Amino acid sequence: MKKLQKPILGGLVLIISMLFIVACEQAVKTTGPTVTVYKSPTCGCCKKWVSHLEANGFQVKAVDLTDMNVVKERYGVQPRFASCHTAVVNGYIIEGHVPADLIRKLLKEKPKVVGLTVPGMPMGAPGMEGPRKQAYNVLTFDKSGKLGIYDKR
Repeated sequence: MKKLQKPILGGLVLIISMLFIVACEQAVKTTGPTVTVYKSPTCGCCKKWVSHLEANGFQVKAVDLTDMNVVKERYGVQPRFASCHTAVVNGYIIEGHVPADLIRKLLKEKPKVVGLTVPGMPMGAPGMEGPRKQAYNVLTFDKSGKLGIYDKR
């Protein structure tokens, strides 16, 4: 009887260990990296964009500032492709109303860019939902300010 108990006990330990590993992997998948969002304390669409990120599994640290120009200058966000909020995630800069799925794509692909931007505040972008929706581009930008199209929405 004791000879049967060791393999059964070993099998149970293995199964429990496997279940624990799977549970940990699922927890990591549902909680994305932390995004630090710099925004004005009075900006309603910025708050909605933060909610969009949280609803899509990102952890968000929101930092309210009265002078956003300081942050934009620090991270190389030029006025021609600026928006109302600036975020940092895993070393990338996210400017404006960039959809969460494209941030995940950026983090997975790891292109050699400074970050992504949705210039201005296009209607229909995350945080700018409403009855109208306009087409907009999600752009990459590099240190020199060169822009490229990453996605069209």
